Amino acid sequence: MTDDSIEIYLRGRVVAPSHQYEDGVVVVRADRIAAVQSYAEWAAAHRDSRPPEHLGTIVPGLVDIHNHGGYGHRFDTTDVEQARAAAEFHRRDGSTSVIASVVTGAPDDMVAQTATLRSLAADGTIAGIHSEGPFLSEARCGAQDPRYLTDPDPALIERLLEAAGGHLRVMTLAPERRGFEVAAKQLAGGGVVIALGHSDAEYSEFRAALAPNGFGTLVTHLANGMPPLHHRTPGPVAAGLVAAAHRAAVVELIGDGVHVEPGFGALVFATAADRVALITDAMQAAGLADGEYRLGPQSVRVTDGVARVANGSIAGGTATLLQCLRWTVRECGVSLPDAVRAATATPAAALGLDDVGDLRPGLRADVIVLDADLALQRVLRRGQWLT
Repeated sequence: MTDDSIEIYLRGRVVAPSHQYEDGVVVVRADRIAAVQSYAEWAAAHRDSRPPEHLGTIVPGLVDIHNHGGYGHRFDTTDVEQARAAAEFHRRDGSTSVIASVVTGAPDDMVAQTATLRSLAADGTIAGIHSEGPFLSEARCGAQDPRYLTDPDPALIERLLEAAGGHLRVMTLAPERRGFEVAAKQLAGGGVVIALGHSDAEYSEFRAALAPNGFGTLVTHLANGMPPLHHRTPGPVAAGLVAAAHRAAVVELIGDGVHVEPGFGALVFATAADRVALITDAMQAAGLADGEYRLGPQSVRVTDGVARVANGSIAGGTATLLQCLRWTVRECGVSLPDAVRAATATPAAALGLDDVGDLRPGLRADVIVLDADLALQRVLRRGQWLT
C-alpha cells in the first residue's frame, strides 16, 4: 500500500513536451506527478533537504500506439499470459503505455484475440487495442494476409466492438474500400479513432477521408502499406503530410531504420514535427535474434533484424520505441525534444490517452531516466520503479 505523503524527487535534465530544464526536479507522490520545477526552485523550497542525485535525462514514459508483440510473445493470441508478457517486455524498455495491435486474420480469430486483450486493457497492462484490418487494400496488404481482406462489414465491426468492451481505441481502414464511410461512422460512434492505411487510394480520396472533412485523424505507418510519394502521383503519403501540416491528422512513423530512410524521417519531422507519432510496429521477434516467427496467420523470417513474410514484404519491426527515438535523433537529425514529443505526447493525444505522455502535475507518474547516450537507466511506472 502506497503512502501518499511520501515523495520521490527525480533530478536531471528534464525533456518533456510541457517542461524543459537543464537541471530540474520531477516530484512524484503516490502514482501521480506532483510538481515539475527547476532545481533552483526546488532547492529554495527545501532548504533543509539534501539535494537529490542528478540521475541523467528525465523524459515521460514512452507511448507506443502500434505494437504487435515482442521477445517471443504476441498480441494476436488467445493466451492472455503471452500477451501480458509482450506488454511487460516493452514496458521494461521504457514504453510504459502500449496499445496492443491485432492483424488481419479469420474473423473469429480476430474477435477471440480482441476478447483476450480486453482483460489486459481493463487491468491497465495495455492502454487499449488496435485492429489493423481486415478492411484494407489487397494491392497494399504488406504483411496482412490477403486471404482475409474484405470490404467493411458492419456485423464484424459490431462483434469486435463487443469483444473489446470499450477498449478498442483505433482501427486501420483503407478509405477506398466499399462501405468505408458507413464503417467509419459506426466506429466513431463507438469511440474508436479512425486510422487510414494499407491503402492504394489517390491523393484526393485519401485526403478527403482525413479530418476536417473526413473521419480519419491518424495515418497508419506513413509510407508503408501505400504507394511511394511521387511528384505526379502524390498519393496517400502527400495527403497524410498535408493533413498533418494543417493539424488535421497525426502520422505514424516507424523510426527503426528499416521501414523508412533517415532522409524521409527528416522530411516528415520538418513538415509537421508536433503531429508525428513514433511507433515500433513491433512483432514477436523484437528483442530477439534472427529466426522464424509469426505475425497473425503468416510465418515470418527475420534476417539481419529485418522481418519479412514469404512474399518479401516487411512484417513489422524488431526494435523498441526507445531504439526508434535514438535513431530519430541520431540518424534523422531531429532534436531530442521533438523526438520525445513524437514518442509521448503526440501518440497519447492521438488516441485520447489523457493521463500519460507528459510530465505535468496530475498526470500518471510514468517516467524514464536516460544517460547521455540515451540508453535506458531506470523506468518508473505509476509511481513504482520497474528497473
